[in-house]
Amino acid sequence: MNKKQLVREQLEVSLQRLAPLRSVSQPPKGWIRAIRDALGMTAKQLAGKLGVAQQAVARIEKDELAGAVTIKTMRRVAESLDCVFVCGFVPRSSLETTLRSQAERVAAKRLRQASHTMTLEDQSLTKAEDQKVLSELVNELVDTLPANLWSES
Repeated sequence: MNKKQLVREQLEVSLQRLAPLRSVSQPPKGWIRAIRDALGMTAKQLAGKLGVAQQAVARIEKDELAGAVTIKTMRRVAESLDCVFVCGFVPRSSLETTLRSQAERVAAKRLRQASHTMTLEDQSLTKAEDQKVLSELVNELVDTLPANLWSES
């Protein structure tokens, strides 16, 4: 096992704990407003905790919904609401699946190009040979992670 694969597998274990978060969706009025309302805190009271004007809280809540609020602001607001702001990536599938899918696309493209040349030279492979070569090429791409893996498609 190479170092990149080991790092990928360790990250995969950490990311698996986040998998249940895939189904969590933002409340209609945003997280800030939802938590503020659940705590019975007015915008004016939150503004006082943040040391800003009430209008600033309204803007922050609006920016959150628009996706325009900064991480720094979200952390600051979360702290004021006695929360921890969490920001991260939760893969839709595993990293290995994403990597193998890309490797399969690249390998299939390369194999099509090589097969075309081989057919012109009357040296085409059988379907079984084709699958074996494809599988070996995918494994090689996953193992070596060439710099152009994500440039090709």
